[in-house]
Amino acid sequence: MKTGTVKFFNNEKGYGFITDDASHEDFFVHITALNGAELHQNERVEFETQEGRKGINAVNVRKIAEI
Repeated sequence: MKTGTVKFFNNEKGYGFITDDASHEDFFVHITALNGAELHQNERVEFETQEGRKGINAVNVRKIAEI
């Protein structure tokens, strides 16, 4: 799994972007990839990527628990 930081997420509109830690690439994320959770700017997440209609998207997004 990749890890990254939520760059932007609009919970009302249901989409945002995650910046990958390794490549620093931004990936689009849709609310359906969150399994009912909400995301907020600067939260740490782990995710997978999958080809979408308009490019590669973040999928199976899960928050990384703070210790």
